[in-house]
Amino acid sequence: MDAQTIRQKAQDAKKQNKALVAKLKRLRPRDLDATTHALHEEAFEQIDCLDCANCCKTTSPIFRRGDIDRLARTLKMSSGQFIETYLRLDEEDDYVLQGAPCPFLGADNKCIVYEHRPNACREYPHTDRKRFYQILPLSLKNTAVCPAVQHIFEQLRQRYE
Repeated sequence: MDAQTIRQKAQDAKKQNKALVAKLKRLRPRDLDATTHALHEEAFEQIDCLDCANCCKTTSPIFRRGDIDRLARTLKMSSGQFIETYLRLDEEDDYVLQGAPCPFLGADNKCIVYEHRPNACREYPHTDRKRFYQILPLSLKNTAVCPAVQHIFEQLRQRYE
């Protein structure tokens, strides 16, 4: 699925998804984590990230100090050089990539620093984490980036609406 199709699907379902987020935050269903984790597994049985890579093409992870130091060592540069070459501070004073797509994304949609990638990339799209209700607003935003998150939200709407 291309980036435009993903964004359009998210826009089409935005009102329903916002209502779902509000409801889930209010109710905090006891089975939300288990349900979301099962849906996460189901989504990634059907969706191959290497076919999409939209997250790497359109957004930036947050780079923490450990991520910066690890990647700088991997690329045989100082942490300062890494920051100067690849990163900028965003409006929340977090280090993010200077632009998109990610400079570490290969033509085959594979990450050339995969073993050393930032923790935010390792955890993306965050739909298998505990206390999922805490990141519902972030996940809502991710429906415009990730088809797996879209699938999860479609299924959550069916279950909880």
